[in-house]
Amino acid sequence: MAVGGLWVSLLLLAGIVAAVALCRLAARRRPGALLAEMLSTFQICACTNELCLLAAAELQPRAALTLTYGFTVLHGWTLAGSTCNPCGTLQQLWAAAVPLKAGGLRIGAQFAAAVLARGFMHLVWSLEIAEPHSGALWQRCSDPLQTTEAQAFFIELLFSAVFQLAVLQLHTIHPNLRVHFIALLITMLVYAGGNLTGAIFNPALAFSLHPYCFYDKFLSYSLVYWIAPCLGKFLKLYSLFPSLLVFCLK
Repeated sequence: MAVGGLWVSLLLLAGIVAAVALCRLAARRRPGALLAEMLSTFQICACTNELCLLAAAELQPRAALTLTYGFTVLHGWTLAGSTCNPCGTLQQLWAAAVPLKAGGLRIGAQFAAAVLARGFMHLVWSLEIAEPHSGALWQRCSDPLQTTEAQAFFIELLFSAVFQLAVLQLHTIHPNLRVHFIALLITMLVYAGGNLTGAIFNPALAFSLHPYCFYDKFLSYSLVYWIAPCLGKFLKLYSLFPSLLVFCLK
């Protein structure tokens, strides 16, 4: 991939982050918690769509992981206070941290943002302003599952559980350091399982990245990318981790 195409994509990503930041700032001046959640999810889904397209365009693995780490840190700095993940919202509902109606609306807003982000990126890709955008609209289900459905299920479940436990352990660390630890963990998980399932562990993000796969194989993909990460969020039994790791690595 040409260096110029990479820089155009990076400028596009910077523009998305800046636009969302301005919209979140405007929403903060009035009762707009639901809108802020929707904007935050839109930013993550739109940026990840572009990053996945860059990775598929023969971007070097080291560069792809560097971009993953860098934009995860950027999301952590700019989207503080937002869940951006239906699994996290379900956990808040389970803990009675948010009312049932508010939680349902947040989950609906997250999936709506995922659809809007995909539609927005399709519009941008149709302009073909960067080399990786050429032919992107013709890609339907690229089949991110490169392993058996059972192993993919346990990988997404395990990664979601590890991530949740790490977040719980890091809550006492200063926010400026915590965001780097979380970004490093996500990058490591992507490195470990990205070639097998994509290491997404976010139902809204998965639907934004692979909507056609859900249309073609709804049951399989909903089990791997929706149910597994939600179960992983509630999995806090450390004794289960070794057996899950052994099963996933077979």
